[in-house]
Order: sequence, then C-alpha cells, then structure tokens
Amino acid sequence: MAGGKGTRLLPATKVISKHLLPIYDKPMIYYPLSTLMLSNIRDILIISSPRDLPLIEKLLGDGSNFGIRISYKYQEEPNGVAEGLIIGKDFLKDSCCALILGDNIFFGNLLQHKLEKAIKENRGATIFSYHVNEPTRFAIVETNNKHEPLSIEEKPHFPKSDLAVTGLYFYDKNASLYASELITSIRNEYEISDLNNIYLKKGKLKVEELSRGFTWIDAGTHKSFIEASQLIYTLENRQGLKISCPEEIALYKGWITGSQLFDQTKDIKSTNYGKYIMKILKNIN
Repeated sequence: MAGGKGTRLLPATKVISKHLLPIYDKPMIYYPLSTLMLSNIRDILIISSPRDLPLIEKLLGDGSNFGIRISYKYQEEPNGVAEGLIIGKDFLKDSCCALILGDNIFFGNLLQHKLEKAIKENRGATIFSYHVNEPTRFAIVETNNKHEPLSIEEKPHFPKSDLAVTGLYFYDKNASLYASELITSIRNEYEISDLNNIYLKKGKLKVEELSRGFTWIDAGTHKSFIEASQLIYTLENRQGLKISCPEEIALYKGWITGSQLFDQTKDIKSTNYGKYIMKILKNIN
C-alpha cells in the first residue's frame, strides 16, 4: 500500500509521493519492497493514488530488474489500508498474501528467518508487534503470558500494552472476503485493525513479536523520516553493507544473474549505491 496523501509530511509531499522520497540513499518504497522479497514473495501489487502511481511505476517498472513481477492499481481515495485487499481481490485470486505499508521499514539480523517462519506457520492472520514509547500513536495489541492476542485497539487513549501493531500483515485466502464485509470507521476508512479483529474473534490471529535485535520504523512523520535516514546512514557507513537493497537480495536469491545486474547498473555505477553493487559483483566472481 503506497497510497494516501502524505499529509503528515507536508509540504514535502505536496507534489510527490512520500514513497518516492529518499530514506538516505534509496527511495522509501525500496524498504517495504525488500521486506516482501526477503519473504520470498515475487508477485507484488502496488496500490497508490492516481497522482502518484505513474511515477512509482516509472521507478520500478515491471519488477524484472529485481527478479520479481510488479502489477499496479489505483486507490481512487485514501479509504483505508484494508481497502487494498478489496482492490487487489482479482490479483490475489483467493491466495494467501502479505500486505505491507509503503512507509514501514524493517530490518534485523534474523529478519528473513522470522518472515519465512511466520508465513509457514500462518493459519489465518499473522501480525507483528513492536515495543513503543508512545502507544497512543499506534494500533495496540494486548497479549497474555503466552503471547496470544487478547485485543487490538486503534490509537487507544488508555493503551492496554506498549506493543504496537506494525504495518506488515500475513493473511490466508479469506482476507479479501473479510475486508469486503467491513464498514467504514468514524474516520470514514476501512480499518486494518477491524480486519485483524475479525481474525482475532475467529481465533485465527497470531502475534509475532519483533523484540531486541529488530528495528521497525514508521517513516510517515518528519521526525521518524529523519530518524530513519540517520539510522540507515549510520549502519550502512559503519558496516559497509546496504540495508534493503533489492538488487542484492535478488542476486543472492538467484532471481537475477550477475550479468543482468551489471547491465542494469551501468547508469548509476558512479554513485555510492552503484559502487556498492559493483563491489557485490566483484566479490561473487
């Protein structure tokens, strides 16, 4: 989901999607795209506004540069995250799916293992929780001592826990059906928390906690946007390794060849990003 009006980042998003703004050295949308790729998901539907979708498509194309297949659809108005599952019904064709928000950044040493495990064990819906300092800003999940979900509330005034629900969700084949049964909230949106509560009431919601060693950032505000950029800059420059580099993920998964990557990197080889890819290619040869 890469729609919305980006109002929290105005005036920077007055004429361009926030998902195209750079988080340090790459467009914001590269980060959630990389998370899906780490989950071994190769068929991806990007949903955005009529204004922003053409530029996103110009950036990513059909996905072949990353060894994936990207399709595109409009969300005419910002009617909520859950509407994405309604818009994408024909694309999904009653298959299991993942939904990720275009301004969410995930990384950690064992992230790929965590994602693969969650997909394998999903029996309905799986959400990811993360400890936060300001729980009133997020959807909050309450769990028992077995880490089983008890309740989910959207931006509660009196939070029952400090576990935020992140913008990554794994669903079974019923997600589009359940989403189509939702009614709009007081914000006139189809709320993803309402969909998750349907799974909760059916006893088919699982919570995976992203504990120490994992990082999650919702980069949709000016503060979190600069924090994300600073953190990515610090880690990449200290380690010499990129975070959420889709070309690197595709190469190591065998979705593209070294020669393909070399050819498509020619135009950016003089940049730090291009030099990093060239270093990868040199190391595998």
